[in-house]
Amino acid sequence: MTQLPPKIPAEKIPVHVAVIMDGNGRWAKQRMQPRAFGHRAGVKSARKILRAAHKAGVRYLTVFAFSQENWKRPELEVTLLMKLFINTLMREAQALHKNGVRLRFIGDHGDFSPELREQMDQSVKLTRHNTGLQLQVAVGYGGQWDVVQAAKRAIAAGQEITAETIESHLDTAGVPAPDLLIRTGGEMRISNFLLWQLAYTELYFCDTLWPEFGDAEFAAALRWYSERDRRFGRVAEQV
Repeated sequence: MTQLPPKIPAEKIPVHVAVIMDGNGRWAKQRMQPRAFGHRAGVKSARKILRAAHKAGVRYLTVFAFSQENWKRPELEVTLLMKLFINTLMREAQALHKNGVRLRFIGDHGDFSPELREQMDQSVKLTRHNTGLQLQVAVGYGGQWDVVQAAKRAIAAGQEITAETIESHLDTAGVPAPDLLIRTGGEMRISNFLLWQLAYTELYFCDTLWPEFGDAEFAAALRWYSERDRRFGRVAEQV
């Protein structure tokens, strides 16, 4: 009989997990399907990981759904992604609310359609008083943009530019920095995601394409994190 790995102690579970969901297009290509097929499969994986994070005791989950650089993709793919995003919100918002999930969006949404922005606003209002896991969806987001707009806000408020004032004006203000970043799909870069916030985050890269990333893969990432020695600049004896 296969022996199950020991349960991860609660204190070793990351409070905040960030995820770069990479590999939808390649997964679809392997199956001789259009990229949209992979993106739809990716939504199902996101749903699985949300449940797994909640069950594990993660308090914050941030997923990179659409970057500012993604606007450079073929127009048809972008259009399909936006439609998928709207449909997913309409379908999932009530379920998120029922399960106590608080939904939040980070990024520049000025180029989104009025219909999409309205759907986002409604979803945020619906879940804003929930006290369970907080799901942050990064759409139209770029880490460099986030730091620049935070600096502009600080200047507009007449504040001195310090680490504290920048952090207070980031789109993620009020949310602790990620403890663990997971990137699927085999790439080993952070792709302009949460540049400020990832300063001391543990970075976990795996080859699994996002549509194939499920409970077992998420558990493996948590297990890897639990074995990390997080010193934040200190020596081991001080931790």
